[in-house]
Amino acid sequence: MGHAADHREIDLQLRGYGLTTAEITYRMPDTPSLLQTYVWQAYDLAPHFPELEKFLDFWRRTLDGPLHSVRYAHQRLIGPSEWRNLSGVWRLQ
Repeated sequence: MGHAADHREIDLQLRGYGLTTAEITYRMPDTPSLLQTYVWQAYDLAPHFPELEKFLDFWRRTLDGPLHSVRYAHQRLIGPSEWRNLSGVWRLQ
């Protein structure tokens, strides 16, 4: 992961995004009695989860495997009260 990606993730977290993980269960197109799972993970905003909704809309429009169910977990990693701006750094050698 690069330096720019680190800053983007911290910026998202400071704006209230949390890490969302979804377990998507879907039916196999050629054998509907079989279920398959797919795990999706991204930073998203609770309680409406716009990123997950976008992904599920893409799935419904583009992919052949009909959705069976979606289970998700969401965790804010840092909140406003946990963030402190440092004005200096001391190095001990």
